Amino acid sequence: MRILFDECVPWPIHRILQNHQCVRTQRQGWAGLKNGDLLRLAEADFDVFLTADQGVRFQQNLTGFRIGILVLSTNKLRAILDAAALLQGAVESLRPGELRTLQIP
Repeated sequence: MRILFDECVPWPIHRILQNHQCVRTQRQGWAGLKNGDLLRLAEADFDVFLTADQGVRFQQNLTGFRIGILVLSTNKLRAILDAAALLQGAVESLRPGELRTLQIP
């Protein structure tokens, strides 16, 4: 699965998702793009958009997007690393076009 990390997601968590191909928005040359433009570009090459931007569901009309969007409830690295199994399970079960928030304890 190809996963695009939003700028607000700590890169070290890509190690949790080592069975997937993870790429940062900066690496794609997409740093600074607004979410709508970013999602339109991303859905051509990625299966999942991983973000901690809580407002993504309110900023965009997400109807019709094929990319799965997983919103982390925090971008605190230690908390995400401690919830590795939750993150892995959420990514594995996310369906195309689905928007889901993952509550990190």
